[in-house]
Amino acid sequence: MGGGPRGRVGARDESVLRAANAAAPKVPNLLRRIAALFRPYRFTVSVIITLVLAVAAIQVFPPLLIQRIFDEALFPPDGTVRMQHLLWLLVLMGSLIVVASAIGILQSWLTARVGNSVMGSLRTKLFDHLQRMELAFFTRTKTGVIQSRLQNDVGGVAGVLQSTVSSVVGNVVTVIASLVTMLILSWQLTLVAVVLLPVLVIAQRRVGQVRARIATRTQESLSDMTAITQESLSVSGILLAKAFGRQNDESRRYADENQRQIGLQVRLAMTGQIFFGIVNVTISLLPGIIYLLAGLVITQGNVLVTAGTLVAFTAVQARMLMPMMGLLRIALDLQTSAALFARIFEYLDLRPAIQPPEHPVGIDQRRLGEIEFDRVAFRYPDATPGEPSTLRGVSFRVSRGEFVAFVGASGAGKTTIGYLVPRLYDATEGAVKFAGVDVRAIDPQELTDGIGIVSQEAYLFHASIAENLRYAKPDATDAELEAACRAANIAATIERFPERYETVVGERGYRLSGGEKQRIAIARVLLKDPAVLVLDEATSALDTVSERVVQQALDAASHGRTVIAIAHRLSTVRAADRIHVLDAGSIVESGTHDELLAAGGAYAALAAAQERI
Repeated sequence: MGGGPRGRVGARDESVLRAANAAAPKVPNLLRRIAALFRPYRFTVSVIITLVLAVAAIQVFPPLLIQRIFDEALFPPDGTVRMQHLLWLLVLMGSLIVVASAIGILQSWLTARVGNSVMGSLRTKLFDHLQRMELAFFTRTKTGVIQSRLQNDVGGVAGVLQSTVSSVVGNVVTVIASLVTMLILSWQLTLVAVVLLPVLVIAQRRVGQVRARIATRTQESLSDMTAITQESLSVSGILLAKAFGRQNDESRRYADENQRQIGLQVRLAMTGQIFFGIVNVTISLLPGIIYLLAGLVITQGNVLVTAGTLVAFTAVQARMLMPMMGLLRIALDLQTSAALFARIFEYLDLRPAIQPPEHPVGIDQRRLGEIEFDRVAFRYPDATPGEPSTLRGVSFRVSRGEFVAFVGASGAGKTTIGYLVPRLYDATEGAVKFAGVDVRAIDPQELTDGIGIVSQEAYLFHASIAENLRYAKPDATDAELEAACRAANIAATIERFPERYETVVGERGYRLSGGEKQRIAIARVLLKDPAVLVLDEATSALDTVSERVVQQALDAASHGRTVIAIAHRLSTVRAADRIHVLDAGSIVESGTHDELLAAGGAYAALAAAQERI
């Protein structure tokens, strides 16, 4: 389409947002922003933290009871086993374990609810933000890449959102409580048990930095795979591949990216395994070191610990070291997930180029349908340096109920005019006015309600005809649907379908012919009942017979409305009240069909060229 947005293969796409070294995007206050996600659920989080603290507090007592079991019941100073005391201690220890387990189940349920709620709200927030991005964002970014941010990136942080709070609090409290218990039992053995922990923490930070970089590359690879899937397995992609016999090439392209993904996933899984192997060996050897130290002290006649104290200490030590290991893993996961959170917040921080006005100006309904371009110039945001502007000093007026057409060669700027009227883009210079008001000062919803667009490609959802029609007016009655379809010259065709208005049209409407899709799209616009109708090459992709039928539907839809027709075929605009001829972004001729033919200028040359085809 002439003057349309850039669609260059490989132009910017997702790479505009990637760092050259594939490092995670730099997002300020990242941890604070992640924490803010939990703010709506702070009461539930407080309950979770309370339950975690209760479990951690309860878990301190069993090791102390073990000490008493050994020293007071099994091996008392007088050598007589005290069965009643033993049973009482065992019942108490068992009761504490059961209570802790029950509280843990409740805490896990609350944690799962909060985590999934946060993840769902994050995904919804991201989707809503993307809905508000300007059209230019979507023309330069692959659909599959956007889908990957919504699915893969948000899904990638699910584990962190679902368990981090409870895990961090639980493990920290358990480690602190265990340290306190160990100090109570023996401060000398405690020093030996914790001497290596600072070294492990430092090593974990280095490993986490490496994993974060690999995680970013992994998500980018997933984005590429999603984009390949979206492009190649859509109906249009499959048709293109089959038409050119490129199925094997598409399979190889996917397989190559899949192999890259496998390699990255393996690296991500293995990074840090040596570190955790060393940690695991250290944890496993520490009890032996404690036993060895105790043996050396005892053989030298310095009995600092009893057998019960030694057994209780090693039990507490094991209880402390596993949460410590968990904290190291959580810290590693947080560093890895930070890269994914950064990618998500990077999109959330994108500011839409088309901003609604702070104080919208109301539209005078008496002037609804009036359009004016006042010395409008426009240059696409992704235009290369030195590339001329798409529109230059364009001025014209369209009165209410007038039929105005724009014609010209491809690239002249016709479609761009159609984009500027509903404010899909903002003019670089000058002003576009709707009902006498600059479109930048009008509430976007009010502007959208007043304009209907029928483009060259009629987009239909994979849903029924009725659902596609009600996209324009969700509360439309069956009678209204039928009336709109009669006006669009498609009702009789729909009545011949076995399921009539419940007929599913297929992906992008591929079960229908081009003319049928276009007439359903016209019926959808008629349901909206806009004051202004923008026809963007609405019949250029149709054969002669379909064009004639659709043109009749367009004529009916245009009745009583202001119409801006962007046309390639001059036969479709012969009856226009005024025709503007565009060339290189400027209006070079204006007049009726007969006046322009008589002038013998650019329009006459276009008409003569089309007659020769």
